[in-house]
Amino acid sequence: MRILYVEEHAESCELLVLWLSDSGYEVAPANNMSLGLRLAKSGIFAACILGDKFPDGTGLELCREIRSFDPNTPIIFYSALTRDCDQDAAMNAGAQAYLIKPDDFEKIEPTIKRLVGGHVRRSWP
Repeated sequence: MRILYVEEHAESCELLVLWLSDSGYEVAPANNMSLGLRLAKSGIFAACILGDKFPDGTGLELCREIRSFDPNTPIIFYSALTRDCDQDAAMNAGAQAYLIKPDDFEKIEPTIKRLVGGHVRRSWP
């Protein structure tokens, strides 16, 4: 199962990539909005995990961009922003789940499985 993970912080990205790789996922990391958007447009992913800020934009902007051409792939925010209004904004932008960094780290894989249905919805070309 292929996952897109867009995260500015290298340490957070590396940790999650290792965790998901050990669980059998193939993770395509990106550290900015431009690369994340290019990857989202070029490949088919079972799910996308987005951070909240990038050098060239925000997770909300990226979520809306992805939704403009892909209404179906589950999007999970993994963010340090904890206010209800941040979570509401992510859901209104098109996300299906909002997890709080670092407290919800162990909820990432179960959330992917719940949203994808435990199997790959689409395959990589």
